[in-house]
Amino acid sequence: MQHLAEGVRRFQQDVFPAQAARFARLATAHTPTALFISCSDARVVPEMITQREAGELFVIRTAGNLVPAYTPGADGVAAGIEYAVSVLGVAEIVVCGHSACGAMTALADRHDLTHLPAIADWLRHADASRARTAGTGRGGSRTDASAGAPVDALVRDNVRAQLANLTTHPSVARALAEHTLTLHGWCFDIATGAVEALDPTSDRFAALTA
Repeated sequence: MQHLAEGVRRFQQDVFPAQAARFARLATAHTPTALFISCSDARVVPEMITQREAGELFVIRTAGNLVPAYTPGADGVAAGIEYAVSVLGVAEIVVCGHSACGAMTALADRHDLTHLPAIADWLRHADASRARTAGTGRGGSRTDASAGAPVDALVRDNVRAQLANLTTHPSVARALAEHTLTLHGWCFDIATGAVEALDPTSDRFAALTA
């Protein structure tokens, strides 16, 4: 806890004063332009990857960057998506997978999760992802950059599957129909900092261009 408290002290002493005007504006305004859905992995930091400041991204982080398909009832992920789209009016949603993802590794390598029932249940939201990868055989004929290994192929297919799940959410479907929202699939490589983006036309990942 001491290192966290020390971080707060440095923020208050060194960071906040230089951005006091920004935080004063943020105290009364919340206008992010994008919803960024990423993995909970501590090595994946959306604001760092995109070089965005406080207030610019609405972030949802889940194990494996999974987005359950919409069902009625209490659901924190669904509520976050609905709020970002219907209340905040974000114009972009990014679903970002990443290299060395523990969730995708567990699925690709068929880890025994019987002693981790909550994790096993959650990862069932990636069943469609596994089916996609199995159907193409380690990426099959796709030419996704760096997608040769089973885990790498699954990471990318998982992004595809979660984008499909996103469209089942009424707020997202409505915004897409009104052409006020665009969906993006990304994949971040931890070791190199490279980011690949899914081309919706070719359904292939390639280096992200500005």
